[in-house]
Amino acid sequence: MESRTFVDKSRCSRHTIFPGVDIFTAAGQEMMLSLAVFAPHAVVEEHSHPHEQVGMVVKGRARFYVGDEERVVGAGEMYFIPGGIPHRVVALEEGFEALDVFHPIREDYL
Repeated sequence: MESRTFVDKSRCSRHTIFPGVDIFTAAGQEMMLSLAVFAPHAVVEEHSHPHEQVGMVVKGRARFYVGDEERVVGAGEMYFIPGGIPHRVVALEEGFEALDVFHPIREDYL
């Protein structure tokens, strides 16, 4: 039986957004949760979007470039990317997984 309350990853919307970067998303009325899975050294090229994005690293490490800041983040660390700010992410040698929340919902990820 399908449930809107409990979402199995296999039933999530899945997209390859850049080579080696897959996302799995689930959305409610006002926000979206995305699991981003990066292969080792995969890159999300510089981009921006109007959505606020807040996330937490689940495993691995990646180098984040957000506006004029650069930092390596690892498991348990969190980040915030304001809407409209250019950002780029590069997974390090062990790959990278993070949970991201977007507001408002990214229609392109449904």
